[in-house]
Amino acid sequence: MSQIQVSEHGPHIAIVTLDNQPRRNALSRAALAELGDVWARLEAAPYRCLIVTGAGDKAFCSGADVSGDLSANVELSWKIARGLQKYAVYRKPIVAAVNGDCIAGGVELLLATDIRAAAPHARFGLTEVRWGIYPFGGAALKLVQQVGYVQAMELLLTAQLIDAAEAARIGLVGRVLPAGELMPWAIRTAETIAANSPMAVQAVKEQISTTDYMRNIGREPLEQQLGDRVRASPDFSEGVAAFLAKRKPNY
Repeated sequence: MSQIQVSEHGPHIAIVTLDNQPRRNALSRAALAELGDVWARLEAAPYRCLIVTGAGDKAFCSGADVSGDLSANVELSWKIARGLQKYAVYRKPIVAAVNGDCIAGGVELLLATDIRAAAPHARFGLTEVRWGIYPFGGAALKLVQQVGYVQAMELLLTAQLIDAAEAARIGLVGRVLPAGELMPWAIRTAETIAANSPMAVQAVKEQISTTDYMRNIGREPLEQQLGDRVRASPDFSEGVAAFLAKRKPNY
């Protein structure tokens, strides 16, 4: 069964649901590729606003589900870039309903959305450096731009989790709502956007996403180089081994 579910709410709103609940809605390589295709298809469709959320009440997205294979190559980099909208010019506004834990690649997916709310029990974090992994989904650049240097560096370098209230305080999400109110809020917000001029709304989104793209795409070669350096290091081997063994790494 597909891990990416797409449904409609009226003629103008599409809801994208990450559905891999046994693995806390983590994204496999196949799901990353499918998610990239979904974004492209929805942008070409006559929807005026999109909503992204996770299935169940435990997790929005817990990052990558690589089923024990943490190797990387050009193909995986491409899947990550498309699935997480790492650096993308995109015209459709995206509302995020963060229904649970938002970790690693989940945060990087969140950074591609425009308006965000979270349930009180949601937790947020970029845990990659704990496991000797470079955060290759765009967080090393986009998080600083969105929440500021000090807040971003604390998340990126400590690998610690923060709660929903702290995520709202630093501006990673816009508000915290009771879990039962999260999707109604997302739908109301999407309906409000959809009632506005689609030409004007999409022009605003295209301008902002194009500006971000132009600011960041030139840094991609360095990011690839740094990611490759980390993957070639003993830290990566130890971090992966510790991750798979569910133990503390010994660097």
